Amino acid sequence: MQFSDKRSTGRWILIFTSFLIISLILWNTYTFFQIFKNEERLKMNLLAKAQKTLINADENTDVELPLQIFKNNTSIPVILTENDSIINTINIDEAIVKNKSKAMDFLSQLKKENDPIIIEYAPNKYQKWYYGNSALLNKLKYYPIALLLIIFLFSALMYYFYRSTKIATQNKLWAGMAKETAHQIGTPLSSLIGWVEILKTENIDPTTTIEIEKDVDRLQTITDRFSKIGSEPVLEKSNIIEETLKTYNYLQSRFSKQIEFSFESPKSEIYTMLNPTLHSWTIENLIKNAIDAMKGKGKIAVSIEEEPLYVRINVTDSGSGIPKNQFNTIFEPGFTTKKRGWGLGLSLTKRIVKEYHKGNIKVLHSEIGKGTTMQVKYNKI
Repeated sequence: MQFSDKRSTGRWILIFTSFLIISLILWNTYTFFQIFKNEERLKMNLLAKAQKTLINADENTDVELPLQIFKNNTSIPVILTENDSIINTINIDEAIVKNKSKAMDFLSQLKKENDPIIIEYAPNKYQKWYYGNSALLNKLKYYPIALLLIIFLFSALMYYFYRSTKIATQNKLWAGMAKETAHQIGTPLSSLIGWVEILKTENIDPTTTIEIEKDVDRLQTITDRFSKIGSEPVLEKSNIIEETLKTYNYLQSRFSKQIEFSFESPKSEIYTMLNPTLHSWTIENLIKNAIDAMKGKGKIAVSIEEEPLYVRINVTDSGSGIPKNQFNTIFEPGFTTKKRGWGLGLSLTKRIVKEYHKGNIKVLHSEIGKGTTMQVKYNKI
């Protein structure tokens, strides 16, 4: 617990430090932006004074410096107006200058970017200098957005890496626990098989030993399932009707008579590539979930439908139903509506169907208070 707390504290310190660094970068960027903006306004003030000097110049006025000031301005767009009419432009595209409508639109844009500089070149005679931001200042303005985008992408990449690593670690842990469980079950299971053989030699009703053998076989199947978790299963050509019916018959004989079972399938055999052990787990999980949804009382119908390229298995119950907004959520690890449960059944089922058998599983139909139909689809051979 203490280790977990320290790791959590370290994570929050890292997050806080990251935000602090981002804030400092943004603040420095804003400060640089304001400095450059003020410097450009000083340049415009000098340009306005140079313009005033040129307007009032006579044959004795030294105009070399004002002309040099005008010459040095190569980046800041300027529109000079008098009595709301454009009288001169600097650093503006010729196509805009020649088109009066475009020139007025450009002037409106400059009015939004900066306050004008007003010069009184003669008593009661004024000119207004409207100027925009230079290309460098515009780039600096969008720099924080680009920086935030880079930080966001980097954070998303780190999160994806962290999540992938965590999931991979969890998968290894679950696979290791499953294999260890299979190993631990193996020892008492071997003893049970031996005891069954001894019982057969005794004067005991054969139906009793047959039923015990069925349960022992079931334990062997469960052990085989757990041993296959985390390994690539071997698929073999199988009759899906026969394999589904095996699990169906076993579960039907083990559950309450308050549940009405029904099974429907084509008369001809349907072959697909299956791992019989894992397919049995899929059918068992779907039927057990259906029974839980009905609280142990109701109707369960298992049907197999054949299409030219696919075979579909439908498991229908008369249970409580699933809200539409949970159609995908129910397959997520940890999701459960039961007070007791790990929420792994349908998650494992989805993995078996999609990853191992390259099939598909979904909620075909569900209505609150009336029941649900789950559908598994496999490719035919």
